[in-house]
Amino acid sequence: MSQELIAILEQLEREKGIKKEVLIEAVESALLSAARKVIDIKPEEELVVQIDPSTGKIKAFRNKEEVTNIDFGRIAASTARQVIIQKIREAEKEIVFTDFQGKVGEIVSGTVYRFEKGNIIVDLLGKAEGILLKREQSPKEEFKQGQRIRAFVVEVKKEAKGPQIIVSRAHPNFVKKLFELEVPEIYEGIVEIKSVARQPGERTKISVCSKNEKIDSVGACVGMRGNRVRNIVNELQGEKIDIVRFSEDIKEYIQAALSPAEITEIKLNKENVKAEVIVADDQLSLAIGKHGQNVRLASRLIGWELDIRTKTPPAEKQAEPEKAEAKAEAAEEVAEEKQGVSLEELSGVGEKILESLKEAGFKNVGDIANADIADLLKVKGIGEKKAEKILEQAKKLNKK
Repeated sequence: MSQELIAILEQLEREKGIKKEVLIEAVESALLSAARKVIDIKPEEELVVQIDPSTGKIKAFRNKEEVTNIDFGRIAASTARQVIIQKIREAEKEIVFTDFQGKVGEIVSGTVYRFEKGNIIVDLLGKAEGILLKREQSPKEEFKQGQRIRAFVVEVKKEAKGPQIIVSRAHPNFVKKLFELEVPEIYEGIVEIKSVARQPGERTKISVCSKNEKIDSVGACVGMRGNRVRNIVNELQGEKIDIVRFSEDIKEYIQAALSPAEITEIKLNKENVKAEVIVADDQLSLAIGKHGQNVRLASRLIGWELDIRTKTPPAEKQAEPEKAEAKAEAAEEVAEEKQGVSLEELSGVGEKILESLKEAGFKNVGDIANADIADLLKVKGIGEKKAEKILEQAKKLNKK
């Protein structure tokens, strides 16, 4: 048994990458537990079991004196087998954890294995299972069992059952990594991605700049006949992508970020990192976008609060200035009433969460109604169910 045990441990070291010393130590610990059951040991006495790493011979020592009246041959085989199986499992879990810990922030491929309470379990090429949580899914995407899927590794946690690998297709960096894979100039560092703002399933804005004057950053990302960006759009199942040229000139940057709207004037408030953007009447809807999407993403992209306004109509075009002004005021009051419903009107929301919402920039119910689940999940103290409930309430209150 002695030589056979060493041979097995050495084979495991070669095949599984588990050091022989670690396995010997584990077997010694297990044999010590077994020895205590057959040797009468007093509380003050010390018992030690040792395995010779060369010969595999097992010895027991009580208070440093060898115990000769114990037959380890009978118990060693089953004990060693149990320990080895356990160590193999632990080692395999550790290998998977270490492997995927190094892939955090990268894209991995796999297949849809099963669906579990809205979450998608992904088989990562037979090495491990990834979990695509409901909140990390793009709302307009649908997958079938067995379908190939790519996702962004967000986090790897150590769990009792093995490493838990959290992956995402809603994370802004998923789009960033897709561009790195698709555009050689980005991968090589010639073109740099400065910022990404995303509403999963709807639209992404990504700003880029070139470190080489001869290479156009936007053109490199779009590709010949749009093939590069088209491949990314296809991967995201139709999500729109706006590629914005980064500029150190904040006015130029704002103008590019709000494209395709044409900007008339920009007034900066650098102290408060705010900008008042003036557009023509016919450009207002373009600048704001569907449900405020364009301006919201542009604001996230550049890191400035953007206030979109139209030019005041010339006096000569107002046949009845007083009536026109009254209509404008009435319209503004209606808008304020809809957008300005206090956060305190939300039921089931405690003071701490209200404070967290305000700190996150949600000033009223309208702000929440125009946000998405991903935005609310970033707020401290709000989980997935709570976010869904708050968003549903906000939309109802905003329609009143």
